[in-house]
Amino acid sequence: MKVINNIREIRLKRGITQVQMAQDLQITRQTINAIEKNKYNPSLELALKLIKYFDLPTEELFYLDETGEE
Repeated sequence: MKVINNIREIRLKRGITQVQMAQDLQITRQTINAIEKNKYNPSLELALKLIKYFDLPTEELFYLDETGEE
């Protein structure tokens, strides 16, 4: 199973740039880019910061791809 996220879609819908989000969360734009492309899973701490940042339930940001493909 693979963790998938909707962060890019939510960020764009809200009109937030990667640069602004990186500044707000005190991380690099490259980290946000990697998370959005599902190349990197955020740490638990960062995942909780993202949930708080967007003020959304966990399941709206992250979900498990249960197709069995990696």
